[in-house]
Amino acid sequence: MAQITKKEVDVVVCGLGWAGSLMSIELALAGLEVRALERGGDRDYDEFAYPKPADEYAYAVRNKVFATPAEVAVTVRYNMSQTALPTRKWGAFAPGTGVGGSGLHWTGVLIRPTPTDIKLKTYVDQAYKPGILQDDMRVMDFPFTWDEIEPHYTKFEKICGQSGNTGNLRGQILEGGDPFEGPRSEPYNMPALEDTLNNVMFKEAAKKLGYHPFPNPSAAASRSWTNPYGNQIAPCNYCGYCSKYPCLNYSKASPQTAVMDALKRMPNFSYEVNAEVVKVVLNDDKKTAKGVIYFDKDGNECFQPAKIVVLSSFQMYNVRLMLLSGIGKPYNPITEEGVVGRNYAFLSNGGATLFFKDKNFNPFATSGPTGQMFNDISPGNFDGPALGFLGGAKIHSSQATGTPISTALPKGTPGWGTGWKEGLEEWYGHSMKISITTTCQSYRDIYLDLDPNYKDHRGLPMLRMTFNWKENELKLQQYLKGIVGNIAKELNPDSMSMSFLPMGADFDLTKYVSTHNVGGAVMGDNPQTSALNKYLQSWDVHNVFVPGGNAFPQNFQANPTDTIGAITLMAAQAIKEQYLKNPGPLVQA
Repeated sequence: MAQITKKEVDVVVCGLGWAGSLMSIELALAGLEVRALERGGDRDYDEFAYPKPADEYAYAVRNKVFATPAEVAVTVRYNMSQTALPTRKWGAFAPGTGVGGSGLHWTGVLIRPTPTDIKLKTYVDQAYKPGILQDDMRVMDFPFTWDEIEPHYTKFEKICGQSGNTGNLRGQILEGGDPFEGPRSEPYNMPALEDTLNNVMFKEAAKKLGYHPFPNPSAAASRSWTNPYGNQIAPCNYCGYCSKYPCLNYSKASPQTAVMDALKRMPNFSYEVNAEVVKVVLNDDKKTAKGVIYFDKDGNECFQPAKIVVLSSFQMYNVRLMLLSGIGKPYNPITEEGVVGRNYAFLSNGGATLFFKDKNFNPFATSGPTGQMFNDISPGNFDGPALGFLGGAKIHSSQATGTPISTALPKGTPGWGTGWKEGLEEWYGHSMKISITTTCQSYRDIYLDLDPNYKDHRGLPMLRMTFNWKENELKLQQYLKGIVGNIAKELNPDSMSMSFLPMGADFDLTKYVSTHNVGGAVMGDNPQTSALNKYLQSWDVHNVFVPGGNAFPQNFQANPTDTIGAITLMAAQAIKEQYLKNPGPLVQA
């Protein structure tokens, strides 16, 4: 079958989630002709219409809006001596697919990292004596300052419609917010979401123990909001169907609610769904790209010529596309040469579930990003060097959903049948959680590459993930177990269960943690250790830009979406203001 060549465009965008939709609208507003290609299907408003999203079995169990492993499986192993095996069912993480990507089913916690998180290598060099940390740890700074990135956080938060309490406004610490946050140039757009009972209890206990709790920064609007693109976002009605669901009330920011309505009306933007991009085609000099090859919904091989190529799919897929296309040298963990695949990082979670016979938490009346958290245990805010590990966690109590299948039940309750139903009837609404979301450092032998043994449905190598927990992250887990235990003791439940990784634990692919996968094609100021410069531009192929979680050099304790939005907007601005005037490297190596 002959290859079909499409009409050339100024920009081809591969993946139409948060990064792809933001890059598309910003470049289309600059007058460029933009064509987006999305591997999955369209997800328009019929996907939101009540009561369709209020279906726990379809969305939270059967993963209705996620990519299937058959489509995008990765192979996984613990170390280089093992043969990796393909994922058959999503467990630890669950990538999205279709228009909106993971931005359709995310929980909606919209929080920034701290200035220390942004310059973690600088902090380590100042705070840690040689020999305290593992020799194979590979910490890096983000290649920008807080002052450079902060305006782009502000812009993305206005696009989403952020609710919360300001903690640091231009250097002034304000009561009720996070005293450890970096200085904000503007306050939160809207007040915080309403507290639920668990939030109030957690807040009081945390304060009593000397911590500084504040409401979860939220991309579920607490009031009606009109964003800079003119899109209207409705106030949250606390229905409880957030994480793993599209928002049936148009209240949770997503590419659909925040970007796509305005973008679809632009005559210089178009998009094609069920379009699977398999390769970026380079010119003979290997310094520029001339377009991408993709397969359309009918199985036709197509070539889309473009002056600029944006890879904006999920973190793992961006890395795989770079490897399949020969953009940047693949990373070799033995010699540490090469850049594509290095500094992969995930994260760990855990916490405690507390049961109270005499309290009803009304879990059906909630929003995914409701909650209280504190940031006292993040790098630079406590004495990590004395404890012998690097990292930290946001510690929070969030009542994210009241859906029955996922209800926590006391230890010993049967997992199915009559016993499970009786336990659900007795304990539904009588438990709360204290949870942790941790940092995860990057290491020399934790990386991504192309699998030599397994291929996908196109006959192309699958992406291989080599990952396991390191001693540093397990030490952090044990330290956090003590903090969570103290808070739980202060709350005095009738019973409780705790879930923390013990020393020596291996990564468990089968149990959900988060979809906060990062790294593999990281941004930096040195082409010897990074695949992208500060504007997410490939060091090797200057008209290829790669926005996404792939750009993070390690994982911080804050959720990644706010930073993905900010770095994408910073890159789009650089393309509009610098690259279009003088195409070429935006940063000199």
